[in-house]
Formats: sequence, structure tokens, C-alpha cells
Amino acid sequence: MTTFEILAHTADTGFRITADSFEDLLAAAATGLAGIVMDCRNVQPLDSLEIAAQGDDRASLVVNFLNEVLFVLDGRRFAVSSAAVTASGPHGVAAALLGEPRNDTRHPPQLVVKAVTYHQLVVEKHDPGWIAEVYLDI
Repeated sequence: MTTFEILAHTADTGFRITADSFEDLLAAAATGLAGIVMDCRNVQPLDSLEIAAQGDDRASLVVNFLNEVLFVLDGRRFAVSSAAVTASGPHGVAAALLGEPRNDTRHPPQLVVKAVTYHQLVVEKHDPGWIAEVYLDI
């Protein structure tokens, strides 16, 4: 089972994800981040963008992956409806982001996120799955 929860913070915002697998954790984090940046309720899965990230460990992999998602949301102006991890290893991940070109009328902006940070970052394997706490620079 995957869960996503917003975390309160005095200066930034964050979220906590639990998932059965590391791949599900990344996919939920990607769609959760999209939902923080914009209203994704009307996003249609009309197109797919491939992304990849690398990291020295699972924590840096999560941060680098989510910063790639953030670039897609803002830099490539692509609204994400869902994500699927297509390849995963201890130091790299590839994923397909499903969605459509971003339209501020259909996908209104909600919060400007500058970056995914290492501040108070938690990425841990728990029995039976994974948990991550991620904070965003806003």
C-alpha cells in the first residue's frame, strides 16, 4: 500500500511517502510532487516523457529523481498524471511520466517549488516496505 502525506514546516513544505517497494515510492513521490506544484485533477495521460537520475545512495537518488521531475513540471511545462519506474538499481532509476502539456487554466499552479532538498531527508527501508520524508525549497 502506498501513502502520501504533507508535512508541516515553518519555512518550507514537505511530504512523507510509504510504499511497498522503492520503485512505488519513487512513482508516488513524482505524482505527489506534481500535485504540490499544480492542480493535477484534470491532467490527461496523453503523452509520456522519459526521465532518468543517478545517485550515490538511495537518498541522493530520491533527491536527484525528484529534481528531474521538477524540471519536467516547470522547465518542460509538462503536467504529470502518473509515473511508472521502468528501471531501477541501487544507483540509478529511469521512469516514464504520463501526462500532457501544462496549461495553467486546466492545471492551475499551486506552489512554486525551487528545489527538492536534503534538509531533514529520510529514505529508509522498513519491514515490509519503504518510507521517505522529503522537504522542498519554496
